[in-house]
Amino acid sequence: MIEMTPVAAEKLRELRGTDPSRAFLRMYVAGKSCCSTQFGLAFDATPDEKDTVSDVAGIPLAVDPVSQPYADGAIIDFVDGPEGTGFLVKNPTLGGGCACGGGGD
Repeated sequence: MIEMTPVAAEKLRELRGTDPSRAFLRMYVAGKSCCSTQFGLAFDATPDEKDTVSDVAGIPLAVDPVSQPYADGAIIDFVDGPEGTGFLVKNPTLGGGCACGGGGD
């Protein structure tokens, strides 16, 4: 199950509007480091037939089969602070610590 904070859902609804090319939000694994899995978000017109599609806070969310095991348990948030503004996806269920000493999330 993927969760979304109310502020993230509000921002995504604003960005999505009624544009048919933004019918679905796609969440995918964008990369991995020694400390964490990096996720990406993008709007898409249609899901792929192999995607898992669910409603998260009123937003249709598509996740591809490769990303699904990493996405389960993720939380999509929107942050606005000194380090930047944007969407942040974290998955506390993946755990992971950093062997490089940089901490982990």
